[in-house]
Amino acid sequence: MASKSKGGILETIKTVVYAVAIAMVIRTFAYEPFNIPSRSMVPTLLVGDFLFVSKLSYGYSRHSIPFSPDLFDGRILQTPPERGDVAVFKLPSDNRTDYIKRVIGLPGDRIQMKAGVLHINDKPVERVRVEDFEYVDAAGRLSFVPQFRETLPGGRVYYTLDASPNQRYDDTGVYSVPEGHYFMMGDNRDNSTDSRVPMRLRGVGMVPAENLVGRADVLFFSIDTDFEWWQVWKLPANIRYSRLGDLIE
Repeated sequence: MASKSKGGILETIKTVVYAVAIAMVIRTFAYEPFNIPSRSMVPTLLVGDFLFVSKLSYGYSRHSIPFSPDLFDGRILQTPPERGDVAVFKLPSDNRTDYIKRVIGLPGDRIQMKAGVLHINDKPVERVRVEDFEYVDAAGRLSFVPQFRETLPGGRVYYTLDASPNQRYDDTGVYSVPEGHYFMMGDNRDNSTDSRVPMRLRGVGMVPAENLVGRADVLFFSIDTDFEWWQVWKLPANIRYSRLGDLIE
């Protein structure tokens, strides 16, 4: 009996080790789950969204591996991101913190904000006012925020929020995107720390290609976080069923 029991324990341990190894391979080379903790990508992504990020999309750097070990420089099997992709990257100032923003500027581009309107290479991006977005702030107050449909060069369409055209980064100088870097912006324009804010001011600055982790592809779960997690009986009523399985545009 003791021998059978010992054999059963060893088999269980082997199964767990295999499962963990397979999960690590998938997480490193295929898809990694992420959750959204902030409002910087509203209305595209909401706090409480859980999504899969494709590691396959951009190739692999050291940041594709958990804990970003310094094993090699640059990217392997690199495929450049497309303008308009929603991408996860490591914050350049520490190379550890995960951020998620939209790819707005490609290498060689000139980016500028004028009265809240995005300009790429001296041309304003098409921007159409649509219905207001119902927004619940951190204090639980409901408000209605102006919402816009933007169309980037190349045809990518998405929605942004812009509560006021007079915020600090609604009017900027021209940002020139260096080779091998990308300019990232949040869709919630007045509530996003992104490439409009330089690193010296605790912002994002330009993001090196090496810091890209992957492209956000699909929502696999979403839950309203305005309830206490210990109240498990309220969980089913707080799942955002309409968002499950949504592709991220």
